[in-house]
Parts: sequence; structure tokens; C-alpha cells
Amino acid sequence: MKNIRIVLLSCLVCSGVFYSIVEGAGTYSVNDPSRTMIGTVQTYKTIDNDTLLDVARLFGIGYNAITETNPKVDPWVPAEGITITIPTQWIVPEILDDGILVNLAEMRLYFFFIFDGHRFVKTYPIGIGREGFNTPEGLYRITGKVEDPVWRPTKRMREETPDLDPLVPPGPDNPLGDYWLQLSIPSYGIHGTNKPYSVGRRISSGCIRLYPEDIEELFGYVRVKTPVMIINEPVKAALYENTVYIEVHPNGLSSEELTAKALKQLSGKDLFRYVNQKLLKSAIDSPTGLPTKISR
Repeated sequence: MKNIRIVLLSCLVCSGVFYSIVEGAGTYSVNDPSRTMIGTVQTYKTIDNDTLLDVARLFGIGYNAITETNPKVDPWVPAEGITITIPTQWIVPEILDDGILVNLAEMRLYFFFIFDGHRFVKTYPIGIGREGFNTPEGLYRITGKVEDPVWRPTKRMREETPDLDPLVPPGPDNPLGDYWLQLSIPSYGIHGTNKPYSVGRRISSGCIRLYPEDIEELFGYVRVKTPVMIINEPVKAALYENTVYIEVHPNGLSSEELTAKALKQLSGKDLFRYVNQKLLKSAIDSPTGLPTKISR
């Protein structure tokens, strides 16, 4: 499988930084704050030795997204020649002027920037903190950038795994990968990984991890003092071409809890009056992780 992404549109150069528009983890215009749905759903036909993890990485999505959208497909040994739905369409949770927005519920990062007076967003899948080590919500900033970081396991980590070295130099054994973006909260950052299959999973000790190629790209864009907003929003709603859509990521919540969040989202955007309640219930009871039509 080619480990590349297909270039769709022209490239932008801004202050010496190269922004490419690519399939999956692409760059999208969000200059109109009323148009918050980006990307398009794609399909892919499996070939010999594919896994869903291979396909996910090719299209810039995480393990959670591809398995949520293709629940009947074995992620490790999918049948050859079957068509996989690629969930490369999203409702943007919130439009920022610039900076990073992380939505824990969907395990996705959005990077906003301004080019020539227009606002764009670039989006990447992420891995986040596991149960008991949740990635903290809140408003932070990037306070430092380190290439080829050294990993220093915490005291707790070394107590849990006594054979851990107190210091792991850069290289293939370093779980931080090749790049580290320090957050303004001690011991937390955005970094790469030496285990790409962990992207799209709740697996870290609280940090945010990206595919190696994605963190390399993001590292080049981000500057110290860039704001980072971390939220946990399992339900997103949008009006797109006169149609109401909802995107649901259960995140361990019950249908009742998700319904309450959906009603809050829809009412807050004055969209509830246009909703078919049967379609809304179906979208919540059988979530796909994709924007789903719920208009009357």
C-alpha cells in the first residue's frame, strides 16, 4: 500500500510554511462560520494484506473512526476486495480564529490558521489518555517545541514497570516519537509515537499523540504561544445546504445522555425545529461517527 496521501488541490505557502491540501487529514476553508461541515465520505476496496489500521493511516483517520464506521469488518483481517467506508467528513466542533482545538470524544485535533485574510482548518486523528489518566480539558498554550525529545518516565511509570530506563534517548524505542509540543500544564504535551496503531485509541498517560507524519507536519506549523483548547463534545450539530446534520461519538455515554447533549446542541444553534425526531433517535441509537441527516 502506498503510504502517501493524494493531493487534491493546489498548495498554499504562508510565511515560509507549506500547507498542502490532501485526502483525509486535509486543509479546508472555514471562512464562513455558518458552514461547519468539512470533507467528504470516501470508499476504499481492500487488497491482500490490508488491515483497517493500514487503511486508516492512509486516509488520515484513527482506529476508533474506521472501526466505528465499519463495525462488521474485522480490523486485523478484513476480507480482500470488500469496500470500506472512509469517514473523512466532520462537523467542526467550534471555529477558532487560530490555534488548536482538540475534541477528546472524537479523538481528533483541528488546527486553525489564517491565510491571505481567510480562515482554514487542518485536521488530524489523535490518541488520548486512557481511563484513570484522562487528557485534561481546558484552555492551554504551546510553551515549547522539541525535536528528537528525550523521554523521562515518571516515578509512577517506573514503579509499574521496574525495568524501564530512567531516560530514553531519541530513536525507535522512544514513545514520544520525533517531535514534542509542550502544553502549559506540566508533563502534558502533543507528540508523535513509535506505535502508530495507538492513534485513535484511549491509550496514553494523558498526552495527545499523532501519527509520525502528522506530528512532523503540525510541528512545522505551530508556534510557541499557540492557544490549545481541549474539549470533550460527543455530539456535534450543523446546518449544511439547508439540511440539519448530527455527528455522534458515544464516548461511553447512554442514549439518554447523548440525547440531552444533542438537544442542547440543536437548541443552541436554533436547529431543533427543523429536526425529524425519529431520525434523531436513530442517529443516537446507532451512531456511525459520520455526519447524519436528521432534517424533517
